Amino acid sequence: MAADSISSLIAAAERGDSLSHEALFTALYAELHRLARRELARRGAPPSLGVTTLLHEAYLDIAGRGGTSFPDRGRFMGYAARVMRGLILNHVRARRAQKRGDGFEITSVETDVMEPPDERELTSISDALDELAKVDPALAQLVDLKFFCGFSFAEIAAMRATSERTIQRHWEKARLYLNRAIRPG
Repeated sequence: MAADSISSLIAAAERGDSLSHEALFTALYAELHRLARRELARRGAPPSLGVTTLLHEAYLDIAGRGGTSFPDRGRFMGYAARVMRGLILNHVRARRAQKRGDGFEITSVETDVMEPPDERELTSISDALDELAKVDPALAQLVDLKFFCGFSFAEIAAMRATSERTIQRHWEKARLYLNRAIRPG
C-alpha cells in the first residue's frame, strides 16, 4: 500500500474514525505479521505463543488505547514493536509463574518449537529500552525499528527523512547506551 494511503488512514484513525483503525490494521497486516514473526524468532518466544496470537493481542492492545498518536508509519511500527515486546515479556513471565505451580495453561499447536527465553535477559533489555526512551525517545524508537521491526538503516533513514549514515551513528549510540545499561562495569 502506498505511503500516502497509510498516512491518510493514520490521520483518519487519529480523528477517531473506527473504520480507519480497521483499514489501517488491514493495510499493515502483512507487515505486522512479518514483524510479529521476527519478534518471536529474535526473542525465542515460547511455543505456546504463535505469530497470529501475538499479532492479534497487539492489535487489541493498540486499538484499546485511546489517545495514541501515530503521525507516520515508522512511529506506528515502532509502537507496535514495543507492544509486541511487552506482550512477549508478559507471556514469558506468566509461563515462568505457571512452572512454579500457578495453574493450567491452554496452548495452541505450533510447528516451530523454540526454547523459552531467559526472563532475566528479556527483563533487562526491556528495562534498558524503557530507560533509553526516557533519556532519548528517538534512539529508543530507532532500536524498536531496527532490532524489533527488522527495518534496514536505509528504510529507517527514509522514514525519518535523514541520511543512512546519521541513522547508523544513532544506532551505535543506542547500542552503547543499552550495552552499558545491560552489562554495567
